[in-house]
Amino acid sequence: MFKGSFPALVTPFKNGELDLETLKKLIEWHIGEGTNGFVPVGTTGESPTLTHEEHETVIEEVVKAAAGRVPVIAGAGSNNTLEGIRFIQHAEKVGADAALVVTPYYNKPTQRGLIAHFTALHDCCELPIIIYNIPGRSVIDMTPETMGELAKLPRIVGVKDATGDLARVSQQRATCGPDFCQMSGEDATALGFNAHGGVGCISVTANVAPKLCAEFQAATLAGDYAKALEYQDKLMPLHEAIFIEPGLVGAKYAMSKLGLCSDEVRLPLTGLSDSTKEALDAAMAHAGLL
Repeated sequence: MFKGSFPALVTPFKNGELDLETLKKLIEWHIGEGTNGFVPVGTTGESPTLTHEEHETVIEEVVKAAAGRVPVIAGAGSNNTLEGIRFIQHAEKVGADAALVVTPYYNKPTQRGLIAHFTALHDCCELPIIIYNIPGRSVIDMTPETMGELAKLPRIVGVKDATGDLARVSQQRATCGPDFCQMSGEDATALGFNAHGGVGCISVTANVAPKLCAEFQAATLAGDYAKALEYQDKLMPLHEAIFIEPGLVGAKYAMSKLGLCSDEVRLPLTGLSDSTKEALDAAMAHAGLL
């Protein structure tokens, strides 16, 4: 259903407000560069500091701008189940193709609680749901066994796996079945992830280098790992430099260097240090972007 390179889209700002005109231009640029789909209002879209109204506006504008040319997986996660229901029902109403739902952060539910949370979201709408498992941010880790239970629900269709554990792909194939859509949530290990049976990446780096990321994904999905390794060598310094500081800050800085959007972020995040900027400049040059 979903394959290839899906940028976890940044949310452009101008003087503290949403910059919707730039957002629309980014959608056109990405489609021209070969991006396979979009994931707006994830963590990289600064979901923690968007109001509910801003969150919903961004989803709606991305769906409109994409206009059915590529799929849109709407960020709809929350650690409050009722809030998640609001977001996922809105995403369905405005025409998103699926929803990305993160494991609830901070309140640390049990595996039983995870099943109840995702089941409630599944039952409240008709959208396909991609589970977002990122224990480094949400503290809890959805086990392959729990994911296998959820995969029995007809609209729990896949996972964005940001564990960095490549064995998870095989474990989740065993519990969820080979047709369960597994997408990497970590750029640096996306090569190995697809070799284990993944079908794509919800990517931060693809905000900056969409063409390279899309071509890299296409090579892996064609089974041409020699070609994919050439792309990996070109992109690896960029993957690393973007995450020296919070990834969305690195992505926005790199995009500002390319004239795509402002590097403006919302507190508590701040702009990059000079040393990180230098590392990113060098990585962009290595990738042939500068």
